[in-house]
Amino acid sequence: MNNLLEAKDVVKKFGAFTALNKVSLEIPKESIFGLLGPNGAGKTTLIRIINQITYPDQGNVLFEGEPLQPKHIAMIGYLPEERGLYKSMKVGEQALYLAQLKGLHKQEAKKRLKYWFERLEIGDWWGKKVQELSKGMAQKIQFVVTVLHQPKLLIFDEPFSGFDPINANLIKEEILELRKQGSTVIFSTHRMESVEELCDHIALIHKSRKILDGNLIDIKKAYKNNTYEVGLESNDKHELKKELSSKFKVEDADFKTVGDELKLKIQLNDGGTANDLLSYLADKASVSHFIEMIPSASDIFIQTVNKNDING
Repeated sequence: MNNLLEAKDVVKKFGAFTALNKVSLEIPKESIFGLLGPNGAGKTTLIRIINQITYPDQGNVLFEGEPLQPKHIAMIGYLPEERGLYKSMKVGEQALYLAQLKGLHKQEAKKRLKYWFERLEIGDWWGKKVQELSKGMAQKIQFVVTVLHQPKLLIFDEPFSGFDPINANLIKEEILELRKQGSTVIFSTHRMESVEELCDHIALIHKSRKILDGNLIDIKKAYKNNTYEVGLESNDKHELKKELSSKFKVEDADFKTVGDELKLKIQLNDGGTANDLLSYLADKASVSHFIEMIPSASDIFIQTVNKNDING
């Protein structure tokens, strides 16, 4: 069994509104799986089904090959986008209370909390009330509570909200370490740069339907269109651009360099290779910049959603 979680043709309706329409996913063990989509796409509904907060009208969800059951709740850690700490309680008391709700004995919970508070350098927050903490500080506490019981599946919904770049990077490194230690992660975010940094696999949900999923590297390869960003040093840039435009699809490019090169995007014809293009350019000018344009997660997100809207 290579998948920790599988959703099969999941349908969820709220009255006349369909939140999920036959959504199927396979989430591999020990992967970071990006659950993506515009606001209102159905991501939160799917997360709530996985957490057994609500239930599908049709289809089913399997956890390690078994139909999802109440016993699996203890194997899941969920950090929701809307945080839920009690503001008037002291940090340590609340963390200990929430840990015990997850099934940890008090002494074991204290031991693990001590480890995480030291690891994240928040030991002096134990006696503070949550209302005394900044949004980012409170977020660290919720992160600790989410991972404390060492669940097999971690679900993070916008986990970097409220963090400065230093602490966002700290939590990113902790998520990668948790994956290395055997956790499987569902990661829901609108920050596409975080998807690039963290995710092995992604699924894109739009208007209640899954419209794309797979290994992120494989998806990027599929979305490539043989386009290269080039910088060329030439005595006659206008004439060079004119010649290139007669042989290739050429557009102006905008990238930062220290010189004053001719900057272009060049799309090769079918069958053309990078080596062919580079050899051709080297005969015509001094090549100062040459890089294949690989679509970003953001590019793929926008392109796929727009294409889906056009096709209806």
